Amino acid sequence: MEWKIPLYKIYWDEEDIKSVTKVISSGAYWAGGKEIFDFERNLSEYFGKKYALTFNSGTSALHALMLAYDFKSGDKLIVPSFTFIATANSSLFVNSVPIFADIEEETFGLDCNSVKTIMDHNTSVRAVMPIHYGGTCCKDITGITELANDKKVILIEDAAESIGAKQAGKKAGTFGDSSMISFCGNKVITTGEGGVIITDSYDIYRRLNLIRSHGRDELESYFASSVSFDYITLGYNWRISSITAALGISQLKKLDKIINLRQNIVKYYNDKLKKINWIITPKFSEENVYQMYTIKVNNSLNSREKLRNYLTKKGVMTKIYFDPIHLTKFYRDKFGYNEGDFPITEKISKSVLTLPLYPSMTKEEQNYLIDSIIEYNESGL
Repeated sequence: MEWKIPLYKIYWDEEDIKSVTKVISSGAYWAGGKEIFDFERNLSEYFGKKYALTFNSGTSALHALMLAYDFKSGDKLIVPSFTFIATANSSLFVNSVPIFADIEEETFGLDCNSVKTIMDHNTSVRAVMPIHYGGTCCKDITGITELANDKKVILIEDAAESIGAKQAGKKAGTFGDSSMISFCGNKVITTGEGGVIITDSYDIYRRLNLIRSHGRDELESYFASSVSFDYITLGYNWRISSITAALGISQLKKLDKIINLRQNIVKYYNDKLKKINWIITPKFSEENVYQMYTIKVNNSLNSREKLRNYLTKKGVMTKIYFDPIHLTKFYRDKFGYNEGDFPITEKISKSVLTLPLYPSMTKEEQNYLIDSIIEYNESGL
């Protein structure tokens, strides 16, 4: 369908084109070029972490991290069911077991009390993986960090959606032992596909380096060296290209500008929608980067599905982020989950609706969306 207002548009400029063109026109090292090392250095500096290692997707980055931490059969990983499915699947990739915890209602992050209850009753929990939803830090991330330290379990942040978000001045992705950030097409900054692992552990960095490149023990670019490198472990081809990295460098330079543009639109949305009593808008904070603009619909006062259908007819794209993972066919069949197992997750999933938001959104586009919602509200449908 051709949307009048799509859910997102990628923010780009001439610098992105010049950066990519420079690599292409070099005629060499489209793989293994210095741009990859430069991008990783820029990311480690941005996060204030010792190491950053890029991957061809956030999912392969999480898979590699599970391998780097040597997760084994029977190890348990606490995750939310309210997330993209790769968060939970990452443990299954290595034959470990995802254990779902419920979420809190403000930021949709893991609920610390739910996590603690699981840890208190499971001695084989090896890690907890909170997510930072849609550009907002998990409300309980500090408590979860303290709990993980107390229980001596690994804390892995799935910060796929939230580069630039903060809590009390501390950046998402810097609370955990290791963190993943995604550069998929709908993220705050994007390289089309891609991801990165951030960590202070040299051991994990070293293992990740081997895993992403065929288990090859390389001290310099494979494609720019005449040295014969040894293969010392099983590995995969999960590298990014030099072209992708060049785009990432250019996008990262615009991060603050992109965040500011997103925040301005959110303030406008919130101001225009605040009078509609059956819509709960996201709380505004300068520390949130709003990768998504997700409202909650009070279904006792109105119908989320009727609103979705109305906006679809108007050419406005919406999406539900997220349907509960534990209620997907695969997880029901494999683990026997049922409705009611995670009440807050299911309650939130039935009320959320993500509306279009992108940095290049014109005032005309913003008003068309707002006016369409007001029009629906006044129609009495």
